[in-house]
Amino acid sequence: MSEPTGQVETGLPVMPATEPTAADPGVPRRTARGLLVRSLGIGMFLVVVIVYFTLRSSSFLTLSNIADILSGVAVLGIVSLGQTGVIVAGGFDLSVAGVLPLACVLFVKFSNDGSSLPVALIETVVIGAAIGVINALLIVRAGINPLIVTLASMSVAGGAAYSISGGVDIAMNNVANGDLANLAVGSLPWYFFAFLALAIVAAVIMRFTVFGRIIYAIGGSREASVLAGIRVSVATTAVYAISGALAAFAGVVTASQILSGSAGVGSTTALTSVAAVVLGGAALSGGSGGIIGTIGGVLVLGCLSNGLALLQVQSFYVQIITGIALIIAVLFSRLSQVLSR
Repeated sequence: MSEPTGQVETGLPVMPATEPTAADPGVPRRTARGLLVRSLGIGMFLVVVIVYFTLRSSSFLTLSNIADILSGVAVLGIVSLGQTGVIVAGGFDLSVAGVLPLACVLFVKFSNDGSSLPVALIETVVIGAAIGVINALLIVRAGINPLIVTLASMSVAGGAAYSISGGVDIAMNNVANGDLANLAVGSLPWYFFAFLALAIVAAVIMRFTVFGRIIYAIGGSREASVLAGIRVSVATTAVYAISGALAAFAGVVTASQILSGSAGVGSTTALTSVAAVVLGGAALSGGSGGIIGTIGGVLVLGCLSNGLALLQVQSFYVQIITGIALIIAVLFSRLSQVLSR
């Protein structure tokens, strides 16, 4: 069966995704209105958060603190880009919370064993992608629920990180690879610009390519996608592989931040990345969402964390407030779905 190049001639009617993107021709005005409501919603939420913390702390809206916020959201943002594709396709990827620390440990170990920066980076990202492929095969071939599969692989990858590191942080001895931490443009580190570049690429793919439309179609109706001639298993495998690769790259970024390989980093990455995607307007049932919304969700979580830290709010209150914000976002998403009908 050949890959679809847009509309596939199968003799059967091609059923659209539950919620196509606004860029697609023929999208009803009510759907575009719902997308606009969600986009405005996350933007307004972000403005409210910024205004609140600006009024409460004179340090919040300073250039140095803005740089801190942007630097701080890079790791979560990179992971959330991959999570967006998985959730839009109707899946779920908890394994990122295990892949990230495993990649952090492996990158430092590869570096200490003499691998150059490009080689260590490629080796680490390939391992992350391989974990994503294994997840996809278990989901599409064995028919196991994505939540169970990725929860199991999170446990396996996280356990492997502790096993390889021996339960202790591994210092980065390769000075050349350690210099990665010093790369910056002005007051912003290199990994923020890496996140920005990846976000632009992901946004273009999701919105303007056949692969992006396929992801939305699968999330909207897997059965209809099969009838339309879409290679659902191939597309699903690609989505999970990308998610695993991005989580591994986030592990490399983390290693460059702390100059060591630690199996204890990124334990909350799975839930926070899902929170960012849902805050951005994606539905956990699949078929809706996008990169721009996810970036908004990441910025909201970053501003909340930073602002509450400036106000010296204890960390467990940060978790409570983040959970409340997520519930509000889900309720708003449901409202926008009603308005789009």
